[in-house]
Amino acid sequence: MNEELLKLKPEKVWYYFREILEIPRPSKKEEKIRVYLKEFGKKHNLETIEDETGNILIRKPATKGMENRKPVVLQSHIDMVCEKNSDKVHDFENDPIEAYIEDGWVTANGTTLGADDGIGVATQLAILASDDIAHPDLECLFTVDEETGLTGAFGLKPGFLKGKILLNLDSEDEGQIFIGCAGGQDTLGRLPYDKEEVPKGYTAYKLMVSGLTGGHSGDDINKNRGNANKLLNRFLWKFNDILGFRIHEFNGGNLRNAIAREAYAIILIPSHNSEQLKAETASFEKVLRDEYHVTEPNLRFTCETVDMPEWVMDKESQDILLDLVYAVPHGVIAMSQDIDDFVETSTNLASVKFLEEEVEITTSQRSSVESKKEDIVNMVKSTFHLAGASAESSDGYPGWTPNPNSEIVSVSENLYEKLFKEKPEVLAIHAGLECGLIGDKYPGLDMISFGPTIKGAHSPDERIEIESVQKFWDLTLEILKNIPEK
Repeated sequence: MNEELLKLKPEKVWYYFREILEIPRPSKKEEKIRVYLKEFGKKHNLETIEDETGNILIRKPATKGMENRKPVVLQSHIDMVCEKNSDKVHDFENDPIEAYIEDGWVTANGTTLGADDGIGVATQLAILASDDIAHPDLECLFTVDEETGLTGAFGLKPGFLKGKILLNLDSEDEGQIFIGCAGGQDTLGRLPYDKEEVPKGYTAYKLMVSGLTGGHSGDDINKNRGNANKLLNRFLWKFNDILGFRIHEFNGGNLRNAIAREAYAIILIPSHNSEQLKAETASFEKVLRDEYHVTEPNLRFTCETVDMPEWVMDKESQDILLDLVYAVPHGVIAMSQDIDDFVETSTNLASVKFLEEEVEITTSQRSSVESKKEDIVNMVKSTFHLAGASAESSDGYPGWTPNPNSEIVSVSENLYEKLFKEKPEVLAIHAGLECGLIGDKYPGLDMISFGPTIKGAHSPDERIEIESVQKFWDLTLEILKNIPEK
């Protein structure tokens, strides 16, 4: 499986990327990849350390003539977002990712590819395994659980790293060098509800929004993509009293840092309104297709009969839920006043989940301004409170403030122009990079983040551009060769 990747260049990077595809590594369940990394370190006679959080650090001494350069940390995360199409049978805890090549890109069959950040891991391994790459004293840091809580970066202890420069290999646009990122926080709402008996004379239907593009809740939040939770709720809210339906279940979205691609509701409707429901569903699909004709070409809104459930949500809670999901903000809240076309503050309505006695609504907020992050968190919390739901927020993580005097930024920018005869973009990113937390624990660490081009991250459309991987590799090696002296 995945053998065709071995024909790609740079060979060493694709060799290790292929190996990583064979190793299941969901967030919080990275045991298999951690074992692989420790065995790799042992095989290559490299100092390998695992901290109490599960992060792996592999050290490699400087090559001859590079001993007087500043020590460098190469860093990526080992977990991956596990998303699949609804019709795809795949066990992320046991099955390998099925990759294939198409039109200059590597993608996966119905699932996320895990190039975020498997390509960073593969690059580190290729460098560690080599005997012909010039580099200073090197530490390769592999962090756990970046995608669902930045757990590895949170768990780093002072003194674990010795490097003075950090190259984060977790960006997704070749030609861009990132020097700052947004901070983030998650806010969870819980709305209690009671159950009632199924009314007589009703028919059960499953309404479903599917085929959306989805994407990263930070990097893609300004691209006018549909949120399945919002679109489904919009229909339910509009026809709540007109069609007289009752809700049995509403589930949409999955991960806090992904824009919801699919959502469905099981509803019971008076049988005499069934034909009207089907007509309104078809009409609403046309409305949505018109609104999102550019960004959501595969959008679908479907209606099909299902078996009768055993209960429905009580009517008062149903009304409150639909008002709440409508009111919870989603999308860009503010653009930066300092950087053109840069999102400053946003929020993502990530998921709606029916549990036994409550509806759980997960959201995530981001901002490059700490006070604005606090403001949008409080806005979401107040919306939950108005609906009578409880609200709690995570501790969050800090942003990464750009350093205008960064030595490694200057070196990397000049090397990129020398290699490729064009200037790179130097900018901040509206997403949570581990650099914020690592820099908070290691003040003074000089950092940049860069990577090859990855599209559709956090969705089954994820793909990585083959040509960009070669450029990413070339730039990484050139930076290592030109690290400043101590």
